[in-house]
Amino acid sequence: MSKVLDFIKENELAWQPSYTGAVGSLEGYRGALIVEEGKQLSPDRKLPPKIQAKQVILVCDDDKMKFLTCELDSFNDFAVMFAKYKEYFSADGIYVLYVTDLEGEGTFEYEGVTFTAYPLDESSVWNEILELVDLEKGDMKKLDAEEKIETLYDEVLSADVTDASKSYDDMCALIGESSKQLMGAV
Repeated sequence: MSKVLDFIKENELAWQPSYTGAVGSLEGYRGALIVEEGKQLSPDRKLPPKIQAKQVILVCDDDKMKFLTCELDSFNDFAVMFAKYKEYFSADGIYVLYVTDLEGEGTFEYEGVTFTAYPLDESSVWNEILELVDLEKGDMKKLDAEEKIETLYDEVLSADVTDASKSYDDMCALIGESSKQLMGAV
């Protein structure tokens, strides 16, 4: 198993996983990842995570994340997430963030690693990344979980998922109010 997935498993960082396994010759994960754990109420009860990377789609080799896309509730959570998983990011990886409180997009470098961040309003990371790399949702529905991630990753490798170059400080200046529409009982 990949060092990335071992780290996630050993530290109990997977949250509501829907897939962990092979992605062609690589490995993948779908679900959420804990960034900051919830409070421990008792030896066997813990509150949900304070901070999590949601709707994660991750592809990794033995040592590093080759591709990661996810939702963050706030761009303020980015530095905390980076610190938690820092060892597994690489300068040649592809990292696309969808952030609910961003009022603009951009590609920025953080400690030698390039990230692209887009606002996320009402859609899902899955729908947004498919649109970004020009894949049809209908075609993807016919595939199993492994094939979906593998097809997406193959397309990401040949697509340009970057946006206008900005500094990390420029990105922080784009933090606004969350525009994501909450669904549920009123």
